[in-house]
Amino acid sequence: MNARELIKKLEAVGFVNQGGTNHDKLVHPDGRKTVVHRHKGDIPLGTLKAIARQTGIKLP
Repeated sequence: MNARELIKKLEAVGFVNQGGTNHDKLVHPDGRKTVVHRHKGDIPLGTLKAIARQTGIKLP
């Protein structure tokens, strides 16, 4: 999964993208937040697991 796909999934469940220069900061109205890097290629599995843990959503 690349960063663009992940950001679309997070926005679909209510996260708001606050932008950034090299990273996107995504915040949910209930206070959950995470940071997604904006680089080429797929996001490493460990990073995806950490984002899933921070956001409380299930990612593949």
